[in-house]
Amino acid sequence: MQQLTLARQAEFQRFAKKTQREQFLEEMDAVMLWAELLGLVAPYYSKGETGRKPVGLEIMLRVYFLQQSFALSDPAAEEALYESAVLRRFAGVDLGSAPAPDETTILNLRHLLEEHQLCGQMLDTVNHYPESRGIRVATGTTVDATIIRAPSSTKNEKEDRDPAMHQTRKGNQRYFGMKAHIGMDSKEGIVHSACSAAASVSDIHMLPEWLHGDEKEVWGDAGYQGQTEAIHAAAGEAQDMTSKRVKIRAGVDEEQKR
Repeated sequence: MQQLTLARQAEFQRFAKKTQREQFLEEMDAVMLWAELLGLVAPYYSKGETGRKPVGLEIMLRVYFLQQSFALSDPAAEEALYESAVLRRFAGVDLGSAPAPDETTILNLRHLLEEHQLCGQMLDTVNHYPESRGIRVATGTTVDATIIRAPSSTKNEKEDRDPAMHQTRKGNQRYFGMKAHIGMDSKEGIVHSACSAAASVSDIHMLPEWLHGDEKEVWGDAGYQGQTEAIHAAAGEAQDMTSKRVKIRAGVDEEQKR
């Protein structure tokens, strides 16, 4: 295969197109309160006084948000950084100066955030931006969960599997990893709550964790039907809209088949 010269590659840039992922990352970069997030995590992050020099905290936080945005496991996040210039640019990874963070380094940051219970504080910091601009998250919540896969062979230093990871089944497919559980404002599309659990934990058990209590409506897929009492216990004035959402989704699917 004929290789492209640098001049030819530059010429092809005339036809480059900005992808939806690239646009999304540019928007996220613009609205994220990076200084506040760095200040929140920095007191707990290694200063490199012993051992090898740690990867810069801002790079690691950006990689963490890439994981959450695209449901990437630790190994998948490492590979994605090598494969995608767009992701490297967002994270601030320069392969000409240093390698991308490896999966163990990425795992260690997640455990650090969990150990010091920083995930919820980080989410509150992120949500401060829309609230400071008059966007109020209170009308309704859409709940959902996504599986973050991990290699079943991955083990820690004690030769044990990560205790946060477990096996689950979705349809006829088996997965090993964890789930990210998300609560999103149904009107503004802003995530106001997020938590993680082993993939084997049922979505309905995590339902109260996603509701802020002031909802008027709660929307969910078929996995959340029959949870009206749990919804009312967490948000007394909320109307259970899961059945309606399932009917709407079924109608859309039927229309697509036609």
